Amino acid sequence: MHLRIYTPMRMFSLMPGDVAVLAVIAEPTRRRILDAIRGGERSVGELVERVGMHQPGVSRHLKVLRDAGLVEVRRDAQRRLYRLRPEPLMELDRWLEPYRAEWKSRLDALEQHLQRTATPTTPTTPGPTAATTRKERR
Repeated sequence: MHLRIYTPMRMFSLMPGDVAVLAVIAEPTRRRILDAIRGGERSVGELVERVGMHQPGVSRHLKVLRDAGLVEVRRDAQRRLYRLRPEPLMELDRWLEPYRAEWKSRLDALEQHLQRTATPTTPTTPGPTAATTRKERR
């Protein structure tokens, strides 16, 4: 499956998988849509209200999200209800885990270095503030 992202001037074709999911969720409106359906199914009308965009724009973003496998749709009479498919995000999370672990170890090492090299400071009593000085002049 190839994901195609349409823009006014050109079309981008992306590889499937993690790269495609990253490209799709890089767009802030799509992230807002995912946030809106995280708690349960939403109709297009509800998403229009929550996202603050006209219906054709929301529908275009939903198509991109659906093509990437991030949402699924079901019909309920005249309405279409969209819900989150967590599997692609879970795959992305698994892919990101080694990077999180690496950064955690680096930040832990930085914290240890700062603790070793920090010079202790003695607390000082605060001096007069501008407000205190003004009161004393009166």
